[in-house]
Amino acid sequence: MKRLEQSDSFYPSPPLWKDIKYEDARYHITELAGREAQRFSFLSESDKLSDNEKEQYQAIVALHNGKYSMDENILISSIYILSHLLHRHYGQKTVIPIDEYDVPLDKAFQNGYYREVVSLIRGLFGMALKTNDSLQFAVLTGCLRISKESIFTGFNNFEVLSVFNVPYDESFGFTDNEVEKLLDDYTFSDHYPEVKEWYDGYHFRNTDIYCPWDVIRYCKSLCADL
Repeated sequence: MKRLEQSDSFYPSPPLWKDIKYEDARYHITELAGREAQRFSFLSESDKLSDNEKEQYQAIVALHNGKYSMDENILISSIYILSHLLHRHYGQKTVIPIDEYDVPLDKAFQNGYYREVVSLIRGLFGMALKTNDSLQFAVLTGCLRISKESIFTGFNNFEVLSVFNVPYDESFGFTDNEVEKLLDDYTFSDHYPEVKEWYDGYHFRNTDIYCPWDVIRYCKSLCADL
């Protein structure tokens, strides 16, 4: 399987969504879709693609006055088209991870254009995730529970996983054993008691979980003191 990846997430970080109009929000999504497609520039020369398919790719990455120029119809199809082209090029179905899918919805609600963004994202995800023969599977992360979001109405085969799912309760941070091993690898085992006291902050079902960011920063500070 070939992953359809992104640098950080498919959507811009939350500050970009603060106090902006729908047209600006839509362009942020357009720009990110174009930038993501641009990472696969080899598709424009791929001998596995037809001329029409190469033209579809160019429609996603095309610029006008330095800005991505795809209209809303092309934008809605952009992830679907890109996954199809990658499938054709590699001969393997794609995996599409979409991080923080709910950020645009939350910011749109706060700024008064929720319905417009719901319509846009429903179309975008509907094309990419519902009737896409080039898709192996997709992974979406966010704070809003998927089953209660109207953008997924009509979708099939969703599995919603959270910190309350026992098989995955170790997937949302560092476990105690992982922290001990990390400290041991850096010869900081004697610092385990304070790491346990300071950063053992979550209890998910049957597991105590540490915040990875805090533990890594602490280890980094210890390395800097050597």
